Amino acid sequence: MVLLGTIVNGISIVVGALIGKWFHRIPERVKETVMGGIGLAVALLGVQMGMKSEQFLVVIFSLVFGGILGEFWDWEEKLNRLGQWLEKKVGGNGKGSIAKGFVSATLLFVIGAMAIVGALDSGLRGDHSILYTKSILDGFASVILTTTLGIGVMFAALPVVIYEGGIALLATQIERFVPREVLDSFIAESTATGGILIMAIGLNMLGLTNIRVANLLPSILVAAAAVFALSFA
Repeated sequence: MVLLGTIVNGISIVVGALIGKWFHRIPERVKETVMGGIGLAVALLGVQMGMKSEQFLVVIFSLVFGGILGEFWDWEEKLNRLGQWLEKKVGGNGKGSIAKGFVSATLLFVIGAMAIVGALDSGLRGDHSILYTKSILDGFASVILTTTLGIGVMFAALPVVIYEGGIALLATQIERFVPREVLDSFIAESTATGGILIMAIGLNMLGLTNIRVANLLPSILVAAAAVFALSFA
């Protein structure tokens, strides 16, 4: 089943968020310290992923033009609106906590090499091992994030399933038209580009920056287009 790994990933986020809801009485100081630790770990993960680029000019080009597209489309605002809509539907506290949890968790779980590579492996080879591993990591992250950001984290499962499922389904057909070496180059550059976005998420979690990461998401699409253009040029 092509979508098995994707479904397991979505379920792990929901289960982790529900478990995290039980630990909402954790003292605020503990939450702040834990979130600081997660922020540092996320930033370091982003740095490691960013170092995987083999054509760093592609990454820079992707961030510049992806950022322009993102600001034009304003994905950050659209994600926030969706989060606020969820807030109203499920009866949040009116302080935007559900929206914040949804947006932060969605960005963290969607951006990254494991989401892309895992979904590609599911589609190309029927191998779900990477997404199973990601499911375990996302499940634990959901527990911690929910204790600090609220139940909005649970709703991040939906965009994760749509994103990974879409890649997996596309991958079942893409190998007919795209050589393997081009796919490998795409994975490398999209991983590096995504790593920089993940680093930005970590810095935002630490309160050091206020980068509109969602508006940089088109960078990954630009990276894919750039790799394909260079490969077939």
